[in-house]
Amino acid sequence: MAGLDEIEARLAPHSLAVFGGVHPGPDDGAPEGCATLLLLGPDEPGFWAHVTAEPEFADGRPDPLDRWSRRVIGRLACDLGAKALFPFGGPPWRPFLAWATRSGRAWVSPVGLLVHDRAGLMVSYRGALALRGRLDLPAPPPAPPCDGCARPCVTACPVGALTPAGYDVGACHAFLDTGAGRECLDRGCRARRACPVSAGYGRRTEQSAFHMRSFHP
Repeated sequence: MAGLDEIEARLAPHSLAVFGGVHPGPDDGAPEGCATLLLLGPDEPGFWAHVTAEPEFADGRPDPLDRWSRRVIGRLACDLGAKALFPFGGPPWRPFLAWATRSGRAWVSPVGLLVHDRAGLMVSYRGALALRGRLDLPAPPPAPPCDGCARPCVTACPVGALTPAGYDVGACHAFLDTGAGRECLDRGCRARRACPVSAGYGRRTEQSAFHMRSFHP
């Protein structure tokens, strides 16, 4: 069975990285027989330049990023004798948010979104590998990055759509329809960009714009 170092080496040419791991229990929603579940996310900087040069972004068909994820992660899973899982394509939906918090590398942030130890509020998961073997996983960080942070994310949203009480999706969409909302559409959510960890992650503005246009066509 491949070890964690070998799996990470196989992910690197695809600009993917392990964003956390879980030894799932019977109530964690993992496939039967899964002993280790590895969450995969974009390895920045460099992911967007890599993925947009792939065939899915040149064929004019919908959902190029999801189709790329299925092809690449699906092939990796086959090579490793694992099962590929994805946060899209439901219902039913895989419990990626629960797996992320169980990994100890992602937490609920002060604005309700997940915050990751490496990606900050820019965290996204392209898929997961469900492995039958139990891998030794590195110890997670002792505390979330929000501890000791000034928490600029809390006041960054111009319409206060993101709060610990929940996400006002309607207010967000309404703002994005205005001229002032163009900056969020073109550069990404202000709250996400305000996170100091996000600022050091290296995600391209073009990628944030792609996700914003998917969220608000």
